[in-house]
Amino acid sequence: MEIDNQQLDMLKEMGNIGASHAATSLSQMLMSEIDMTVPQVAVIDISQINQYFDEEICAMVVFEIQGEIEPAGYIVCHIPQLSAIRLTNTMLGSIDEDREFSELDKSAIIEIGNIMISHFLDATAELLGVVMLPSPPMMSIDMALAAFENILAQVAVDINEIILFSTELKSIHNNIQSTIIMLPQEDTLKEILRLLNNLIDPVI
Repeated sequence: MEIDNQQLDMLKEMGNIGASHAATSLSQMLMSEIDMTVPQVAVIDISQINQYFDEEICAMVVFEIQGEIEPAGYIVCHIPQLSAIRLTNTMLGSIDEDREFSELDKSAIIEIGNIMISHFLDATAELLGVVMLPSPPMMSIDMALAAFENILAQVAVDINEIILFSTELKSIHNNIQSTIIMLPQEDTLKEILRLLNNLIDPVI
């Protein structure tokens, strides 16, 4: 699907609103101020995924998008290993960054992903005027590209584009990289763009 500059700007604004709510909810959860950069947005063909993800170990918390637009696709909270460890250190009161993921880390990351994605979808759904809800989460700790290929192998074949909302979260202690990734079914992406366009040019 061809995405023009105006549509990309609209998606960026949607991502900015959603990610801002996600960062605010994360601040409340961690009881620590979290600042967020404006998300960088890219809409890529599913075949180009290897240009954006490599063999770095990461945590991915995966949700199916549910609600009024079904079947809608998936949404993923992607956090590189070091950023994930920094987040869970904040929750668990640790300072050790040179360690492997523990079961406690995994539980913490699932909760972080659940909070971030729930608030991201709440904010974007309110903007669009629809109901969008996350399914119960699935967790993957793996090399980023391998984890993503495993996700793609399980989703519907009519998902052709991926929307990447990449942002940097900053606390008083650390910088944290994260990407919220939408894998909308083709009809869902068209509907999101239509609803965004109606915000600019309302149908009378």
